[in-house]
Amino acid sequence: MERMSEGVAGLRRLIETSRRAVVFTGAGISTESGIPDFRSPTGIWARSKPILFQDFVASAEARREAWRRKFDSEPTMRTAAPNRGHRAVARLVRDCGASSVVTQNIDGLHQASGVPDDRVVELHGNATYARCLGCGRRHEIDALREAFERDGDVPDCVACGGLVKTATVSFGQSMPEEAMRRAEAETLAADLFLVLGSSLAVQPAAGFPVLAKRNGARLAIVNNEATPLDRIADLVVRRGIGETMGKAVGVD
Repeated sequence: MERMSEGVAGLRRLIETSRRAVVFTGAGISTESGIPDFRSPTGIWARSKPILFQDFVASAEARREAWRRKFDSEPTMRTAAPNRGHRAVARLVRDCGASSVVTQNIDGLHQASGVPDDRVVELHGNATYARCLGCGRRHEIDALREAFERDGDVPDCVACGGLVKTATVSFGQSMPEEAMRRAEAETLAADLFLVLGSSLAVQPAAGFPVLAKRNGARLAIVNNEATPLDRIADLVVRRGIGETMGKAVGVD
C-alpha cells in the first residue's frame, strides 16, 4: 500500500504518461456525497434484502415494496451533489485524455459533475428515471411518485401497458448489452485503467480491470479497502478518493 504522497505522485505519473485512460467507478466514489453503498455492514442490503427481478415481475406486492424503497431513498439521491472525486474524474475526461467513465453506480453524479452523457457507460443503469420493461419508454420519477402517493401503486406504461421499473439492473436481470459492449471496447483501447471506489467483487463488471491488464494496460486502484485485484495492480492507494484524486489532478 502506498502512503498518501507516494500514491498521489504515482497516480500523477500514470495519468501524465497515459494517452487513453478509462476510469472505472464503484460505490466508494459516491459515499463521499452521502449516498450509501450496498454491500458494507452499514449498507443498504444490510437493512433489507434486495428484491429479485423475477419477483418484481411476478408480484404486485414486490413491485410496491420496490417502489416504496425507491421513494424513501429519493431525498438522499436528490440532495447528493458531485464531490471532489467526481470533479477530478470530470477533469480527467475533459483535460487529461480519459476516454470514458465506466461506472457501477446508478446515481447520475458523473453526468452532474460535467462528464458528457455519451462518455459515461452505466453498467447497472440509472436510478434517476424509470423505463417500461416492455417498450422501453422513459418515465419520470416525479410523476410516478405522485401516482404512488395518490393510488398506492405505480401505473403501467402509458404507451404499451407494460410494467414500469427504475432504469437500473436488479439481481436476476440481464446486464445491458450495449453498455457491456461499450465497456469492453473502451477497456481494450485503454492504456491506463483506473479503478475508483469499487470492491471489484461484482461480476461481470469486475472482469474489466482484468481484461485491461491482460491487454497491456496499466492498472491503478484507489479504494479504502483491499480488493481481489490488488495483487495484479501497478499501483494501489488505500485512501479516500476525493482527496487522493483531487491532489493527483489538481482539483479542490
